[in-house]
Amino acid sequence: MLCRLTIHDFVLVDRLELDLQAGFGTLTGETGAGKSILVDALAFALGERADSGLIRSGCERAEVTAEFDLAGAPDAAAWLLAHDLDTQAGLLLRRVVDRSGRSRAYLNGSPATVQQLREVAESLVDIHGQHAHQSLLRSDAQRALLDGHARLESLQVEVSAAWRSWQKARAALAAASDGAEALARESEQIEWQVRELQTLAFCRDEWALLNQEHRRLAHAASLVDGVQFALQELAAGDAACDARLAAVSHRLGDLSDYDQAIAEVAALVQSAQAELGEAVSALRRYGDRIDLDPRRLGEVERRLDAVLSCARKFRCAPEDLPDLLQRWLDRLAVLGQAADTDALAARTAATRATYEELAGRLSAGRQAAARQLGSEVSEVMQQLALGGGRFEVALLAVEGGNANGFEQVEFRIAGLAGSEARALARVASGGEISRISLAIQVVTSQAAAVPTLIFDEVDVGIGGSVAEVVGRLLRELGNQRQVLCVTHLPQVAARAHWQWQVSKELAREQLRSRVVSLDDEARVEEIARMLGGIDITAVTRQHAREMLAMSTPEG
Repeated sequence: MLCRLTIHDFVLVDRLELDLQAGFGTLTGETGAGKSILVDALAFALGERADSGLIRSGCERAEVTAEFDLAGAPDAAAWLLAHDLDTQAGLLLRRVVDRSGRSRAYLNGSPATVQQLREVAESLVDIHGQHAHQSLLRSDAQRALLDGHARLESLQVEVSAAWRSWQKARAALAAASDGAEALARESEQIEWQVRELQTLAFCRDEWALLNQEHRRLAHAASLVDGVQFALQELAAGDAACDARLAAVSHRLGDLSDYDQAIAEVAALVQSAQAELGEAVSALRRYGDRIDLDPRRLGEVERRLDAVLSCARKFRCAPEDLPDLLQRWLDRLAVLGQAADTDALAARTAATRATYEELAGRLSAGRQAAARQLGSEVSEVMQQLALGGGRFEVALLAVEGGNANGFEQVEFRIAGLAGSEARALARVASGGEISRISLAIQVVTSQAAAVPTLIFDEVDVGIGGSVAEVVGRLLRELGNQRQVLCVTHLPQVAARAHWQWQVSKELAREQLRSRVVSLDDEARVEEIARMLGGIDITAVTRQHAREMLAMSTPEG
């Protein structure tokens, strides 16, 4: 469950640390005091949208930390272990957003992505917003709620992927059937180009070797003359470098007997004499190999011309010809597959069979869940002054199916405006939709595995005896797991195991939200305020005490 929520500089909150308890708790206070801001702060920590508008005026960043006990959240603990994160001390979610709008997230002190926050949060907290009843009028939201209630989300993802594969195969088959002649022309053109490059048999490394050999053959005469000149100067005759260097070395060797400093110089000269000898030997070996070969020069030049001619024809650099050949070969393979209508038809049939098998399983799961959800929500509706009303989940067949399966989901109501079941949006009034939404949320929350449930003013438009029933239903949920509800109804607040009051105060010319935990007497005052408004009388306080006493007999 959620143990602690710490908020710094978030909207109207400067610094706030809240220790949460188990059971059913309520957040109460005047309108605009910031009750829903606390829910927004938690949602931010769990990976919801972030921007600089969340930062309190005059501050550089906003930060929210949520600490969870994992005792009742095995799925979250398994997720952390799978991501090599420690679970011994529970789970600490931390998120920061700065003035640039950039946010950073951390899991147990380790940097994390927003997607990772959302993944782990799915098994920890379920937030029901105050406008949830509005989304229930959309078909996609109804489908998502039914699939989530039946744990069919992963199967629905598989169905969507199978649908896309089937449609892709169908499109390829249609293109092959309609464009067979164009494919044949393209294949013939590419085959001719491939044959020309394969006949050329050119590889990337050859281009550099050809140019190097051409430079050597084209300048062979200059190379021969240069080698002969170097050998003449270095080693031929008494005036050659090697003879003169030998004389110097011999003379310095004699002088080194008189001064050791000369010996070091003599050693250097001897080293130069040795290296000169190696250079002369290398030049003689090179001179023995080099020759004038006009025939080979012509062969190299013809090869270079052939390569350059192909490069110009196909408008690419010579060294890119091998890559061009490979691209054409790959394209031929694709065209060959595209032209094979039998193979494409077989693939289309296989992908269709996969889609239909998965979509069939999804339909079976939805049918069972639709019956169960309809029965359970109808039962709760009777307690919410919707007596005689019946909730149904209709599965409307979609011809041929689509990415969401074989059917469209439609929530229907019967018994409120006639016996015939009709679409929720066409039958129920705004107040009725709000109560029906609450019934659906209570039922789906009972089936959910998450340990913490947040209800943000979902009881808007409800009052009187219905409000008492809402409070009782939420308290029953609170006996099973942690429930936090933002409410304006004293009947709901009185049912809570614990209660916080949110108020707004002016400090240093800035508004800020303040939260206090209420003891028994403070709860009486707050319930009385919710009952009687500004002027709280003794009678109002007595009424509040009676509500608290009657609402919590089981403790």
